[in-house]
Amino acid sequence: MADARAKSPSWLDAAWQTVFRLGFPLARAYWHLRRPRHEGALVAIHVGEAVLLVRLSYRKSWHFPGGSVRRGESPALAARRELMEELGLTLTAPLVSAGSASGIWDGRRDRVHFFELRLDRLPAFRIDNREIVAARLMRPHELAQVSTTGPVAAYLARARSPPRRASARPNEPVEAGR
Repeated sequence: MADARAKSPSWLDAAWQTVFRLGFPLARAYWHLRRPRHEGALVAIHVGEAVLLVRLSYRKSWHFPGGSVRRGESPALAARRELMEELGLTLTAPLVSAGSASGIWDGRRDRVHFFELRLDRLPAFRIDNREIVAARLMRPHELAQVSTTGPVAAYLARARSPPRRASARPNEPVEAGR
């Protein structure tokens, strides 16, 4: 399956990666103490049966492209902004809302909005080599063999579950654990 790794980091990229690697554990410690609320937007980019996952410089688990929703920003706009920032992708195809999940992840009370982008082929993209250090298209059998973040695991579990009753609301939040 397609696998993209960033080139060897420049000194500036390496400095950013170090800041992320040192800052993330400190942020997590603060979040565990304060339990702040957080809202995020993630994009599941599907190419056939495979989905694109990214590796962040400060995490061991695979994640979807995306990030925080800024104050006054809609989740859909945040998802588009994050795709541009993290992968250099400017979308012409529509993002489809795929619901949301809530849980306590990394010590934060998190609500994550999911969006899907279904493509025939993966467009050219760039890895910033600061926050994102690898990207990989993974098929369903590969997903079961890798570690994913809590929100990604919640999305994948819902995608594998049987369809909801017709009376269920399509954007109904799904509660997920740690």
